[in-house]
Amino acid sequence: MIRAVLSFLMIWLAIPALAQDFRALARVLPADSSLSDVAGGGARMALALTQAVPFRVFTLDDPARVVVDFREVAWDGMSADFDAADAVAGVETGGALEPGWSRMVLELSRPLAVAQAAMATDPADGTATVHLRLDPTSAEAFAETAGAPPGVATLVAPAAGEMARPRQSGAGMLVVVLDPGHGGLDPGAQRDGHDEADLTLVFARELRETLVRSGRFEVILTRDSDVFVPLPTRVSIARAAGADLFISLHADALAEGRATGATVYTLSGTASDEASAALAERHDRADLLAGIDLSGSDDVVAGVLMDLARLETDPRSDALADALVAGIAAAEGDLHSRPRLEAGFTVLKAADIPSVLVELGFMSEPEDLANLLDPVWRALMQATMRDAILDWAVEDAAAATLLRQ
Repeated sequence: MIRAVLSFLMIWLAIPALAQDFRALARVLPADSSLSDVAGGGARMALALTQAVPFRVFTLDDPARVVVDFREVAWDGMSADFDAADAVAGVETGGALEPGWSRMVLELSRPLAVAQAAMATDPADGTATVHLRLDPTSAEAFAETAGAPPGVATLVAPAAGEMARPRQSGAGMLVVVLDPGHGGLDPGAQRDGHDEADLTLVFARELRETLVRSGRFEVILTRDSDVFVPLPTRVSIARAAGADLFISLHADALAEGRATGATVYTLSGTASDEASAALAERHDRADLLAGIDLSGSDDVVAGVLMDLARLETDPRSDALADALVAGIAAAEGDLHSRPRLEAGFTVLKAADIPSVLVELGFMSEPEDLANLLDPVWRALMQATMRDAILDWAVEDAAAATLLRQ
């Protein structure tokens, strides 16, 4: 049986968005990077990078190897004496087989299990260090847990990959970034002992599994635990991952009045109605809690460039939102009386990535809260969203072909 040790392991800390340039490749900081033996026959790696990037770790057998993939790292700063560990026979670096990924392969001298894999980010300058600890294990135990995550090529010979991700063609893997709303110091809406942050994280994890199992998706979460991630950083994660689409997940509550069912939002400079404006303001306040002020951060030129990019991206976001609403309706799912709205959510402001925000329901409504807590309802909604995204991908690719003509 093939099982991944860590299918997608990503650590994102609450750091100022402007402390890093996510548009550039992360680079190795050789002075702070090392790979050495530890007592007992294991090994420890510290890989210092100029900025935080999503990464994943897994093992492969015959021969024994540890593979660490990054989005993306330029390896030209690697020191020749980086590998000082007898437990690691050699280190190869380069591009992974999938475009947009960089790969490090540790060739093991003996079976070693991944005991720790984590990323620590310096809040002052945005640099990050990946810490990897490998402990001795038996050959049988190593073989039992070895295997690549679903959808990841098992060939590990580093190969040159594309540096820029083209618009999706409808044929290859779709890179989806799921954004579970709130988290950490911002629990979101609260009802009957339940936090919105917890419910959206459960839904996002399950949706990730639903998408990955189809064999058509590569999925990244902006957070995979109860941590606070600033709103602009969530967008930066999607851009660093080369996302084909971005879906933010929420489950709000109304202080007054009643509302039920799912709503899908796209970006607008002005909200569809006062309720949408209030909702956007409530979500965006999370950044104020972290002390981040984004006012005036974009100059005129940047604003013009983003507006030009949105001329192509906004219709794609609208089409994605329409596909999700149509899919939920066809599956006889629960929809709000006005299921398609617009608002100025910060997480939808990526100029170059089709983005939507899905309010799965309203925690203030007992029926909606019961749905969110029901694994059967969640599974049906997740399957519906998967099918709707695939339908959108086909139509989006066809529209791109027409534009090229």
